Amino acid sequence: MNRRTALRTAGSLLGAAGLTGCLGAPAGQAAQQRPTPVDLSGSKADDEGGMVIGLHGGPNGQIFYRNNSPDGRENPAWFHTLAFGLFPYYFEHEREGWEATAIYVTDYSTVDYTLSTEGDPTLPSPTAPDTFGDATQMHYVMESRVSGGMGPALVPFSARADADSFGDEYGGRVVVFDEITPELIATYTRK
Repeated sequence: MNRRTALRTAGSLLGAAGLTGCLGAPAGQAAQQRPTPVDLSGSKADDEGGMVIGLHGGPNGQIFYRNNSPDGRENPAWFHTLAFGLFPYYFEHEREGWEATAIYVTDYSTVDYTLSTEGDPTLPSPTAPDTFGDATQMHYVMESRVSGGMGPALVPFSARADADSFGDEYGGRVVVFDEITPELIATYTRK
């Protein structure tokens, strides 16, 4: 088993346990009910801005909700950017009382990637289910020189060492899920 496969397996197991604790349900019960990531290929449009997922570079995301779903279709809500899509949508719907049962984002600790060198450096935008990890367990690099789908990116890594290494090479600072607030997103996306 290679390093990325081992990290992906460990991250999935830890992520399921982590979100289970957040939901306050018994571990066995919540783990069975937790949805798994879906494939975001096939010209799916972002639920926050309507952009096609996978075409614009940077991390993607998806949110499953209990008793709610995006307009016009079943769960999950899906996004081509985290700073401009997933997090604003998540915060807005949280204020409306929607309960997220799973939040997934691209996990660059499990993806072999090369940055695009045309213009600003940009990460690839993988859409396969196995490229996603539990958003609540990620280490996000923000304020780096690497762009996302619409500019400033939150680049997620399940391994803190990978986030630190990325930040050392491309600049930025590392934050965790609980540090990402509506105020932080509003300030960050105005740049």
